[in-house]
Amino acid sequence: MTANKTQPTGRSVEDFIAAVEHPTRRADALVLDAMFRRVTGWQPRMWGPTLIGYGEYHYAYDSGRTGDFLATGFSPRKANLVLYIMPGYTKFDEFMDRLGKYKLGKSCLYINKLTDVNLDVVEELVQAGIDDLSNRWPVKGT
Repeated sequence: MTANKTQPTGRSVEDFIAAVEHPTRRADALVLDAMFRRVTGWQPRMWGPTLIGYGEYHYAYDSGRTGDFLATGFSPRKANLVLYIMPGYTKFDEFMDRLGKYKLGKSCLYINKLTDVNLDVVEELVQAGIDDLSNRWPVKGT
């Protein structure tokens, strides 16, 4: 089996955020970085060229595929902010009803800008995601 395409890198999180072109997206990334650090208690590191991850976990699927991935994190993409709650948002309707304006993928929460959402709910989601992930696989801090 092939290794995950997205792996930790040595790139500086601070340099990555400073290079975000759009000023609102860059400011939102700074807020999210501080929030993820506070909620998780972990230091961030870059995963691939654009993902800022906090913690990591090792998974082993029934298919036999295994690997390591970030436990939670975000990416300040050009079109929107993407928040990653692993393994996904399927159990979190109680939070989603209070969140604000967003779009949802399996493990991705798409937000245009932080003023569109309730940051307290984002914090709750991040913590709930870490708790849920920890019940499935061992999670370790970074």
